[in-house]
Amino acid sequence: MTPLLSLILAMAPLIPARPALAPSAGALLLVANKGEHTLGLIDPSAGRQISAIPESGVTGHEVIASADGRRAFVPIYGDSGVGQPGTDGSTLDVIDLESRRLIHTVDFGHGVRPHCPMINPRDGLLYVTTELDRAVTIIDPQTFNIVGKVPTGAAESHMLAFSPDGRRGYTANVGPGSVSVLDLVGRKTIAVVQVTQHVQRISVSNDGRWVFTSDTEKPRLAVIDTSTNKVAQWIELRAEGYGAAPTPDGKWLLIAMPAGNAVALIDLATMRVTRNIDVPPAPQEVIVRPDGQVAYASCDRSHQVAAISLGDWKVEKLIDAGNNADGLAWAQ
Repeated sequence: MTPLLSLILAMAPLIPARPALAPSAGALLLVANKGEHTLGLIDPSAGRQISAIPESGVTGHEVIASADGRRAFVPIYGDSGVGQPGTDGSTLDVIDLESRRLIHTVDFGHGVRPHCPMINPRDGLLYVTTELDRAVTIIDPQTFNIVGKVPTGAAESHMLAFSPDGRRGYTANVGPGSVSVLDLVGRKTIAVVQVTQHVQRISVSNDGRWVFTSDTEKPRLAVIDTSTNKVAQWIELRAEGYGAAPTPDGKWLLIAMPAGNAVALIDLATMRVTRNIDVPPAPQEVIVRPDGQVAYASCDRSHQVAAISLGDWKVEKLIDAGNNADGLAWAQ
C-alpha cells in the first residue's frame, strides 16, 4: 500500500457524508401547529419557521398546498379526538402564502369534523375528509365552492390517500378499523376492507399496488393489495406506526412511530424494516421533499420538525416549529 493510499484511507472516516441538495428557491414547508391553532411557514433552506398564521378556529390538524404553491388549505377539525366527545368543526381556512393571511373560509354548513385535505392529480380538485358525513367532500380550489361528495361507507374516515392516477381514493376509518376504497370518478364506494380493531393514517405506494395503514393497538403495518382489496401481509414495527410516506423512487416507505420516538425505514422490495431513525418525541407525520433528498417528520411533543437526509438516513437538522406540530405539506 502506498503512503498516499494509506493517508486517504486514514482520513476517510473524517470525510462527512455529502450534504443534501438545497430545496428550490421560494419553497416552503407548511406545518399545522395544532396546539396553538396556527399554520407555520418554514423556510427549509434556512431551517427555521418564518411565520405563524392564526387559524379561524380550533383547530387545524392537517394542511395541503395548492398545485401552484400560492395557497394553503387547512380544515378546522374541532377540539376532540377521533370518535371522542368535543366540538365538531364545520369550516376550512384558505390562506394566501404570499401575503401570509387568511383570505377565505369554506363553510360546510354543519359540523363535519373536516380533517385531511388532498389535491387530486387527476382533476385538480380539493378533497377533504368530512368524518361526521361519512364522506369525502370535494371543493373547487379556485372558487372555493363545494362541488360534490364521495361516500366512504364507514364512520371516522379520518385520513385520505390517492392512487397515482387519482382515480381511486383510500380512507383510514379509525374506530371501525377499516379502509374504504373509493371510485373518485364515479364518486362511490367500491369496498370497505376490514383491517383490524383500530387504524390510523394511510399511504399508497408509488406504483399504486399497495396501501398501508397502521394498527394502533399493535406495532404493525397492514399492507393491502389494491388488486384484491384485501390485507396481503403485515410489517412488524418497533412501536405503533402513524404517518407514512414513500420516497419518490418507490423503494422505501418512511413511517413515524410516536411512542418509539423514531421513524422506521421500510424496504418495499422485502416489506421489512431496515433501520429505525431516532427523532425527538412523538413524531406524527412524514413527508418527502419532491426532489427525494430530504424527509421531514413533525414531532408533536418537542414542537420541532426533524429533517432527515435520505442520502445517509440521518437527522441533518431540527427545526423549531409551533406547539404540537402535526400535519405537513410542501408548497413550491
